Amino acid sequence: MGSLGSEDDQARFASVVLPHLADAYALARWLTGDRADAEDVVQEACLRAFRGIGGFAGVNARAWVLTIVRHAAYAWLGKNRSAALVMVDDLEAVEQQQASGAPDSGPQTPEAALIAKADAARLEAAIAELPLPFRETLVLRDVQGLDYREIAEVTKVPIGTVMSRLARARRRLIERVGIDEPAHAPGSAPVDEARNEPRKVPGNHP
Repeated sequence: MGSLGSEDDQARFASVVLPHLADAYALARWLTGDRADAEDVVQEACLRAFRGIGGFAGVNARAWVLTIVRHAAYAWLGKNRSAALVMVDDLEAVEQQQASGAPDSGPQTPEAALIAKADAARLEAAIAELPLPFRETLVLRDVQGLDYREIAEVTKVPIGTVMSRLARARRRLIERVGIDEPAHAPGSAPVDEARNEPRKVPGNHP
């Protein structure tokens, strides 16, 4: 009977976790900033997911997996790179004052449109410099396409805080990358960065 349960767990793990391994690795890579470290985090996350597969409620497999990856990444950072962790409580003290009045972001804000035009290499470096709570929110939204509710579920903060962090992350990103809205008329020569087609934030292979 125990063997059958184990086989059931393996089958469930394969159907729930394995389809989201690419997203898991991408999130771990953005949070740790290193491919080898990301692999360690994902390996630990997979072990945690397998041990906890019986508790998966069957609602949103992707959010469930990314939540585990995030916890594993924070645990890894706390053990190996504690200086990289930002005190989330300190951030939330400021954010809660703003969350109630946070504007309801549409599908794409002017900031998001500008970020999409940035050079990919500069953009990746600028994302890596963001404080961890801002970085993870930006990556979950603009790289992995989660909605506000899913990000709130993964990061365990209110939706207003998610919106506040996303807006602030985008503003910081624009300041870091130094993108300015084009000042010339539509028919004038494109700026230097427009040599290539405008790119989105780098995705699952940062």
